[in-house]
Amino acid sequence: MEEQTTPTNPSPPGNLYPQHLQINLPNSHTILVLGILALVFCWWHIISIVGIILSIVTLYLAKKELSIYYSQPGNYTLSSLNNVKAGRVCAIIGLIISIIIFVVALLTIIGFIAMMPMWGMSE
Repeated sequence: MEEQTTPTNPSPPGNLYPQHLQINLPNSHTILVLGILALVFCWWHIISIVGIILSIVTLYLAKKELSIYYSQPGNYTLSSLNNVKAGRVCAIIGLIISIIIFVVALLTIIGFIAMMPMWGMSE
């Protein structure tokens, strides 16, 4: 009897790369870093606008990378997908906190201005 050999790690159909040649998503590390920075910059009053901007940029990049991954999932590593998802979650949390902090800071500034006596008015 002849023994038939089968490949030990066959590639799924439609996969251009074998399992061991998967590559990282191009911006996966950038998305993770920007998401973490969005969380860092969301806590200061007026500087929270930086957290809002970083969050929006991160969410835009994450959307592009997720569409790239889901168009050909076998070509990219799972760890790079997890980096994109973690960066996206950090960006969403950072965006929510940044908006809340920015609105509170804006209302505080408006409140202080409203409490000041009007200039040129005599009592």
